[in-house]
Amino acid sequence: MPPVRPMLAKSAARIPAGMHYEAKWDGFRAIVFRDGTELDLTSRSTKPLTRYFPELVTALAERLPERCVLDGEIVIARDGRLDFDALTERIHPADSRVRTLAERTPASFVAFDVLALGDESLVDAPLTERRGRLEEILAGATAPLHLAPATTDAELAQRWFEQYEGAGLDGVVAKPLDLRYRQNERLMIKIKHERTADCVVAGYRFHKSGPVVGSLLLGLHDDTGTLQHVGVCAAFTTKRRAELITELEPLRMESAEGHPWAAWTEEAAHEKSRLPGATSRWTGKKDLSWVALRPELVAEVAYEHMENGARFRHTARFRRWRPDRTPESCTYAQLDEPMKFDLADVLR
Repeated sequence: MPPVRPMLAKSAARIPAGMHYEAKWDGFRAIVFRDGTELDLTSRSTKPLTRYFPELVTALAERLPERCVLDGEIVIARDGRLDFDALTERIHPADSRVRTLAERTPASFVAFDVLALGDESLVDAPLTERRGRLEEILAGATAPLHLAPATTDAELAQRWFEQYEGAGLDGVVAKPLDLRYRQNERLMIKIKHERTADCVVAGYRFHKSGPVVGSLLLGLHDDTGTLQHVGVCAAFTTKRRAELITELEPLRMESAEGHPWAAWTEEAAHEKSRLPGATSRWTGKKDLSWVALRPELVAEVAYEHMENGARFRHTARFRRWRPDRTPESCTYAQLDEPMKFDLADVLR
């Protein structure tokens, strides 16, 4: 019975040998509970997702065993690849908006584990047994319900790692063959892509603990020479956060006037350019103010992949300052674009 927290993964630099491998999906992790006419979707943090995906509720009720609990990922595809932005749009307070988007951008559910069938709990069964049971119950599954591709061939997993990114996937997950399902424990292994980019540091936000740097605001120039906000880098030590305040002080501007992102408080400006401070259903009433810096400093950061080719999908990680690079040289052209790969070929 809910709430159930999904089993988690810890990061590794390379794919380990001798394990069960799956693609790492870039969507909303979800646990599906079905008991007859009742069907619930809950998030990684156990928050309800059911009302946001009415088309999945209907489809899964038609395709799943009468009583079961599955672990998987809710995803949305556009033009042959995963689209996380389209997924976030579904978390909307207006039911009419949710139902409109359900028709316009329908979601799918990719199942990769089974926790219960009928009256039987499977959490103490080894992964190999759970996977076998999952394959049995989803043998005839049709869209939007999918069985996650899996293999024990490390070389094939490496090819997936290289190819599937072109379809918007996030990397590879490795699981010990005898793994029991343990809620909220990091017993799986995730191997994700990492690249580096030289970005303009054009501002910072204070940390919630006080007047020290919480995150650096990053920018890249587009084809027109406009500096677009592409994300932030964070995860500094307490000592380093304080040091950054001193280091950045010579570049600090009294106000954002004259800054490339000066219009960040104007809602209409966010429709034309990528600017910091855009409100969303995720930020809510969070303080989005920031300190403007003259956009003269360049930092090398590590990132996993780009969302729609416009911004970093996750928080980037600071690597080093690049005094040898000019801000004007920090453009989208330096970014490594993965080869395109059709999501349909992954699910097939």
